[in-house]
Amino acid sequence: MKLSGQRIVLTGGTSGIGLALLKALYQRGNELIVVGRNEARIAELRETYHDVTFVCANLASVADVADLVLTIQRDAADCSVLINNAGVQYTYTVGDDPEGQSRIMSEIQINLTAPIQLTDALLPALHQQPEAAVINVTSGLGISPKRSAPVYSGTKAGLQVFSKALRYQLEGTRVQVVDVVLPLVDTPMTAGRGSGKIQPEQVARELIAGVERGQSVVNVGKVKLFRLIHRLAPGLADRLLKNG
Repeated sequence: MKLSGQRIVLTGGTSGIGLALLKALYQRGNELIVVGRNEARIAELRETYHDVTFVCANLASVADVADLVLTIQRDAADCSVLINNAGVQYTYTVGDDPEGQSRIMSEIQINLTAPIQLTDALLPALHQQPEAAVINVTSGLGISPKRSAPVYSGTKAGLQVFSKALRYQLEGTRVQVVDVVLPLVDTPMTAGRGSGKIQPEQVARELIAGVERGQSVVNVGKVKLFRLIHRLAPGLADRLLKNG
């Protein structure tokens, strides 16, 4: 499907990859409903993007997600695309962090539970459109995990499997399900982590191109090569990402 002239719900759209997607999709004439949790940042963006609808919600909050579901069911009944982009990654050792419980809950809620809930809420609207898509932003760490991010890696693997199973359920419908698998991207979340990062703008370009080509899985940047390595030598692939 073409990602132009669509009504799109985008989560995590006020910084990093989400902001790059906001800019690229806005330039292509889409009508955007952008979800973010930073009220000050939303106020700044409203000054530039007057005709974008911004919704402030913290996807780590069960109550905020419930309110967001009601909002988009009411105000986005003609939505044709959902982009589950919001994500968070913490670095810690399981069982050895005073804040472990809250971080575990936050990562699972933001990275996995909320995208599934939003998908469930929007699917009735998506089914009414001539063409539609659910686009889930995942990670190469869902293929081979990183030692320092076990919960994040697990949530991304879970979202990949959910995407595949949902695609099975939606066979024969007009709703496309796309898994966009990312390498390390230069965003505020990855500050101080790793090297060889790609820019968010590259992610936006490759996501849009892949969806418009009808791809079910869009492997961004180095993930293309990593997929080949993982298929031919999975042990080597695991070692490459193990220490991130």
